[in-house]
Amino acid sequence: MTEENLILKNKKVLIVGLGRSGEAALDLALHQGAEVSVQDSKPEENIDPELLKKLRDARVRGWFAETPRDMGVYDMLVLSPGVPVDLPFVTNAKAGGAEIIGELELAYRISRGRYVGITGTNGKTTTTTLVGEIFKAAGRETYVVGNIGVPVIKGARECSDDGWMVTEISSFQLETVDAFRPEVSAILNLTPDHLNRHKTMENYGAAKARIFGRQSADQYCVVNYDDPLCYALADDCPAEVIPFSRKELLDTGAFVRDGQIVIRRKDGEEVIICGADELKIPGSHNLENALAAAAVSYFAGVDPAVIGQVCRSFGGVEHRIEPVAEIDGVRYVNDSKGTNPDAAIKAIEAMKENIILIAGGYDKASDFTEFVQAFDGRVKKLVLLGVTAEKIRETAEQAGFSNIVMCADMEECVREAAREAVPGDVVLLSPACASWDMYKSFEERGEHFKTCVQKLRP
Repeated sequence: MTEENLILKNKKVLIVGLGRSGEAALDLALHQGAEVSVQDSKPEENIDPELLKKLRDARVRGWFAETPRDMGVYDMLVLSPGVPVDLPFVTNAKAGGAEIIGELELAYRISRGRYVGITGTNGKTTTTTLVGEIFKAAGRETYVVGNIGVPVIKGARECSDDGWMVTEISSFQLETVDAFRPEVSAILNLTPDHLNRHKTMENYGAAKARIFGRQSADQYCVVNYDDPLCYALADDCPAEVIPFSRKELLDTGAFVRDGQIVIRRKDGEEVIICGADELKIPGSHNLENALAAAAVSYFAGVDPAVIGQVCRSFGGVEHRIEPVAEIDGVRYVNDSKGTNPDAAIKAIEAMKENIILIAGGYDKASDFTEFVQAFDGRVKKLVLLGVTAEKIRETAEQAGFSNIVMCADMEECVREAAREAVPGDVVLLSPACASWDMYKSFEERGEHFKTCVQKLRP
C-alpha cells in the first residue's frame, strides 16, 4: 500500500450508501482519522452483520432507513453511485457547506497513479477489461477498477506513481467528480438509459461529458465518430479528440481499412493493430469496443504490437454474450449485462441462429420499440419476466409480434425456452433491463441463468 494523501483527517464525513464503494470509502475515512457516520436506505436488520460489527467497533454512528437530523454538521458527504445527488438531505448538507463527492473523486484525490477513464451507455466493461489486459501485457502496474465491480479506492490505495488505474465509469459516478482528470478518457456511445434518474438525454449526455471536463490539451479523449450524439459531446472537449469508427476512413483516429484496424496520428503516422476478423469477441459492437481499446492504449503509449497481440487473444467478459452450454444442439448464451434496449439489440444482432429470447427486469423508463423492431425475423419466441414484462409484451404485440410467454422466474423462463428450442437455435438471455426487481446485480442474474441452464442436462 502506498502512502496516501491524508485529505480526510479530522473531517466530519458522512458515507451515504454501504455497497462495495461505500464500504471502501468507510475504510479509507477510518484509516485517515475522519469522524465518520454512515447512512443507508435499508433498515439495520438488512445490513450485513459483519459490517454492523465493524461500525460498532469503530464507534461509527449509523443512520439506517432514516437520515441524520442535522445535516449542517458535516464537512463532506461521499455518495455511492446509486444515490441521487438531488435527495433533500444531500441538498441540505450542500446548503450547509458540505462538499458532495463520490467514491471515484475521493479515490482520485488520494491516489498517485495515472488514470484511464472509460464511459458510455454500452461496452464499458468489455472495453475496460480489454484495455486492462493490454496494459498488463505491456508490463504496466495496472488496476482495473470502478463500475466493473472493484472500488476505485481499493486500487488507489495500492497504486504507485508509475501505476495506471484503468477505470470503468458510469454516469452516476460522473455526477460527483470535480478534480478528476484522466490521461486518456473515452466515451463509447450514447443511447437512452437511466432516464428514470437523468430525466432527459441532454442531462445524461452532460453527465457523460464530465469525464473530460478537467482534461488538458496534452491529454486525449477517444470518442465514437459513428454515434452523432456521442461525438457531439466532444465539441467542448479541452483534450485532443481521437475519433474511432468502424464505418468511415478517418484522417485521424482508429478505423478499419481493408479489413485491418488502423490508428492514424495527426502527423500522418499510421500503425496497423490487427485484422478485424482476428477478434475473438463477436458482433459489430465488439469491433467498436476493440477500436476504442486500441486507441486508448496507443495514445497512452502502449506498443502497437502488444495491443494487436492482446486484441487477437481476448475472449470477452463474463455475462456479456457469454457462451454457457450447448445441450441437445441448442446453444445457451448469457448476456445478463444487456441492461438496456440498445445493449440487448447488439446481442441479438451478434447471433447467427434463430433466437428464443429471455428478457425483462427492472424498469429504467426505457422505450422498447427499437428493441422489438430488432427481432426482424431473428427472434422466434419471446420469454418475459420481471416488472417490465407487461410493458415489453404490449410493445411487441403492437409491432405484430405475438409469440410471447410470461414467466414468474428465471427457472420457468429457461424451461420454457428449452421446450421451444430445436437443434440449431440459441437461447439468449439479454434482458434489456436492469436486474434490481429480482436480483442484487446483473451478475447474480447471469449466474442464476447459468445454474438453470445446467439443470437442463440429462
